[in-house]
Amino acid sequence: MTRSDLQARQAEAFRALHARPGAFIIPNPWDAGTARLLAMAGFEALATTSAGYAFSKGQPDNAIDRDAMLDHIAEIVAAGGLPVSADLENGFGDAPDTVAETIRLAAEAGAVGGSIEDATGRADAPIYAREAAIERIAAAVDAARALPFPFTLTARCENYLHGRHDLADTIARLVAYRDAGADVLYAPGITDADDIAAVTQAVGAPVNVVMGLQGGLLSLDALAALGAFLRAAKEMAQDGTFTFTQAAVPGRDINRWFASPDNSPVLFGE
Repeated sequence: MTRSDLQARQAEAFRALHARPGAFIIPNPWDAGTARLLAMAGFEALATTSAGYAFSKGQPDNAIDRDAMLDHIAEIVAAGGLPVSADLENGFGDAPDTVAETIRLAAEAGAVGGSIEDATGRADAPIYAREAAIERIAAAVDAARALPFPFTLTARCENYLHGRHDLADTIARLVAYRDAGADVLYAPGITDADDIAAVTQAVGAPVNVVMGLQGGLLSLDALAALGAFLRAAKEMAQDGTFTFTQAAVPGRDINRWFASPDNSPVLFGE
């Protein structure tokens, strides 16, 4: 099977996940090792995390440039062997043409889906004006539809992550992004069940929801990347003890998993 054939098959499988009844979980690996482990755990798809990857490099979110992020996406695709949706931040530029080019490059890196957000990355004006945001999503849609496989485009409204708890504006933006052609809608930071229900009912399309977010600007992927490390560091620094190691996976098991020739989902079946 050629690389393009495999990507097309993964793209169809990823679309099918969104079409089936109910919900599915898509976890966020931040390097090749976590991608392999999540594949072995039986997940059906993976999503990259800009925050998790940046943190693993000792950088804040949005500090990784496009070329480095594309290399990271390719690494996750190769390691996991599963459909991958890429966190493409704001497309790495303001111009719709830049956003479109980012979609094409993500596909070249092996992704079968990706997200574009309406956050500018600027503290003085953190969210794009609605019309500009719609134009950017439309450009991403055009680029996605020009690909030789069904690229699943997720449009993100970042209001809640930037202190703009305006449900009406968030829904209006998501509906507009849907009308522009986005396949999946996402408003990270919304945690209230009634608000989530209002979003899903209004958009009438697949909706992505972060589970585990408890306020602040850290998303679930960031917490996954940092949580265990921070607990261990706190215990060592403040208590001088190492009880956290009792819950650690033995090195011999990790070595055996990585020595396996493929990513068969056997991690929890032993």
